[in-house]
Amino acid sequence: MKLNQNVRVLDLQGNIVENARITKLLSFSGLKKEEAKEAIAGDIVVLAGLEKANVSDTIASPEVTMPLESKQVDPPTLSMTFSVNDSPLAGTEGSKLTSSVLKDRLFKEMEGNVSIKISKAQNEDSFDVAGRGELQLGILIETMRREGFEISISKPRVLLKKDDNGKTIEPYEELTVDLDSQYAGSIVESLNKRKGKMIEMKNIGIDKTRLIFHIPSRGLIGYYSQFLTETKGTGTMNKIFYQYGPYLGKLETRHNGVLISMANGKSVAYALWNLEDRGQLFINPNTPIYQGMIIGEHNRDNDLEVNPIKGKQLSNVRASGRDEAVRLTPPRQMTLEQALSYINDDELVEVTPKSIRLRKKYLDPHERKKNQIK
Repeated sequence: MKLNQNVRVLDLQGNIVENARITKLLSFSGLKKEEAKEAIAGDIVVLAGLEKANVSDTIASPEVTMPLESKQVDPPTLSMTFSVNDSPLAGTEGSKLTSSVLKDRLFKEMEGNVSIKISKAQNEDSFDVAGRGELQLGILIETMRREGFEISISKPRVLLKKDDNGKTIEPYEELTVDLDSQYAGSIVESLNKRKGKMIEMKNIGIDKTRLIFHIPSRGLIGYYSQFLTETKGTGTMNKIFYQYGPYLGKLETRHNGVLISMANGKSVAYALWNLEDRGQLFINPNTPIYQGMIIGEHNRDNDLEVNPIKGKQLSNVRASGRDEAVRLTPPRQMTLEQALSYINDDELVEVTPKSIRLRKKYLDPHERKKNQIK
């Protein structure tokens, strides 16, 4: 390959994608890029001048008509909706808040990340981002929050298709798990609950076992943290796209409802202390909250609206005994991955450079009831 050389780009079927000229050629010297005039077989290079070429395409001389064989990139299996943050706390922690900035950033990511697909959602300020799994999309979200973005993320959903007979099919992964043999039973049990089917089980060393499963992609949503707990942090797992297969019905989801704030302000220790009997809390005292924000998990299966800013009623009568000291149980702190796997379809994760919050999609209780009836 030479600088200013005319080239032809062919796809896997041999169709001409574009005819172009190499305008810049860079080679690697250690970690540095240096300009080069030519490159030979085996060199790793960066080149400019191509607009439509993509991964698995062949870049060749103009007289070449047959492309090189290449494996296609695994298709996206999971999708999330990225929206501009519209909560009452929007703009208090981040600097990039508009839909145009969000759009530019996402399409810039798509240029260099070939397994991500981005499309416009129904809402004007939202974009559907499809990728290979929650880990890949979680890394993108974490990178964007560090860049100053404030975004709202929907529950991950798998990309379903219809086969030739009109039946719904879903993506499957081939999951390989290496772990201590004593934990194999609990892993098999938990993956069976997630519709996984064990294909192979073998010893790979002293007290070491390898398990291979075929499992729907949605069965792995939120499983990583559970896997680490069940193997005491000693297991490893990796997955690769297997194929599309029959849809296996609903999976087990969260059974409990949530505690929803009915007020704006900052949480009060006394109010949270009174709410501990209702369920497990997600926030500390003096945390900024707003109406529609999720502050905890309810003990029962229904959602409950509560007031976390209600202080103790004072009177001018002095109590004979000492007031009870307010001692709170430490709240449950969620990572980004745990928050994404926890929410339901009517909930969002609000991600800012400083905070990860859970909230209802519709903050107003009347709007929630109206859309629930629909």
